[in-house]
Amino acid sequence: MGKLDNRSALVTGSGRGIGREIARKLAGDGARVVVNDLDAEPAKDTVAAIEAAGGTALACVGSVTDDDFADRFVRTAVDNFGGIDIIVNNAGYVWDSVIQRMTDEQWDAILDVHLKAPFRILRAAQPVISAAAKKAKQAGEPVPCRKVVNISSIAGLGGNAGQANYAAAKAGVTGLTKTMAKEWGRYNVTVNTVAFGLIKTRMTETPAGEGGTVTIEGREINIGVNPDVLEMMKTMIPLGRSGTPTEAAGSVYLLCIPESDYVSGQTLVCGGGFMF
Repeated sequence: MGKLDNRSALVTGSGRGIGREIARKLAGDGARVVVNDLDAEPAKDTVAAIEAAGGTALACVGSVTDDDFADRFVRTAVDNFGGIDIIVNNAGYVWDSVIQRMTDEQWDAILDVHLKAPFRILRAAQPVISAAAKKAKQAGEPVPCRKVVNISSIAGLGGNAGQANYAAAKAGVTGLTKTMAKEWGRYNVTVNTVAFGLIKTRMTETPAGEGGTVTIEGREINIGVNPDVLEMMKTMIPLGRSGTPTEAAGSVYLLCIPESDYVSGQTLVCGGGFMF
C-alpha cells in the first residue's frame, strides 16, 4: 500500500528535470499522474518510465500558457482518473537580463508561465474540488485532504540580480499560495510552496557563455550560470553542494503525503541551507 494510492496528481513541466522526478516520486507511492510537457517526446518518456516501474500515468502535452491548457489539463485528470487530489505547478524557465535591457516580451513570458499559468490551473480545478468536497459532506463521509504545491525559488524570497521578471513571478507565487490556502481550507485542501535553491538541471549545468540554449515556444533562450557564481554559491551553501532533481522532488513529496495534512500556507525552502 502506497501513501498516495488512488490519488490523482497533475504535475506541470514533468517531462524533464525536477518535474519528471516529482511525477516519478508521486507515482512510485501510488498516485496516478497526469504528466505535462511542452514537447510530446519528454512527456511520453516520463509516462513510459512510470509505467515501467508499475505505476499509472498519461500525458497532456502543451504549453501551460495556452489559453485552453488549464481546462484541458484538469479535464484529462477528471475524465481518466475520476478527479483531482494533487496539483503541482512546476513548469517554468528563466529568461534573464538586467532591468534596463529586459523587454516587455521577457517580462510577460516569465510572468505568464510562472504565475498566470498556476492561477489558471487552480481556477479551472476549483469547480471539481468544490463539488467533490460537497459530495463527500452530503454523504456524511470525511472530506479527503487534497494538496496543492506551487513551485517557487529562493530568488522569489530574496531577489536575484538579472532576474527581475523571475523573482517577481516567484514572489507572486507566494502570495497566490497564501491566498489559496485561505480560500480552499474549507474544502480541506492544503496549499503550500516549495522554493528551490541551486538544483542541478539543464538550466544550471551548462556554463554561461558557452552557447547553451533551449527553444521554448519558438524563442531560443540562453541558459547556464557563470561558473564563478556557481563555485561561490557552493561555498555559501551550508551542505557544500547543489541539490539533485531527486532531492528537489522529495521536498515536494513531503507536502503531498498525509503527514503534512495540517500544514498549509507555508513555504518550504529546499536549498541546502542557503538563502539570498
